[in-house]
Amino acid sequence: MTYIITEECILCGSCEPFCEEGAIIEGDNRFFIDQTKCGSCGTCTEYCPIDGAIIEVEEKILVKN
Repeated sequence: MTYIITEECILCGSCEPFCEEGAIIEGDNRFFIDQTKCGSCGTCTEYCPIDGAIIEVEEKILVKN
């Protein structure tokens, strides 16, 4: 399992400082999770104020920013 940030992200940045792996990266319209760095801990979901903005998925999805 791993996590992705969806289009529900409002660019608040609440999740980014708590990622111990440094996997959360700011994009133009939302933050992204670098799947090569994500340790699948789920800490980012604890600090995100928007339901559905960070979700758990079965497998890693590599996205070009």
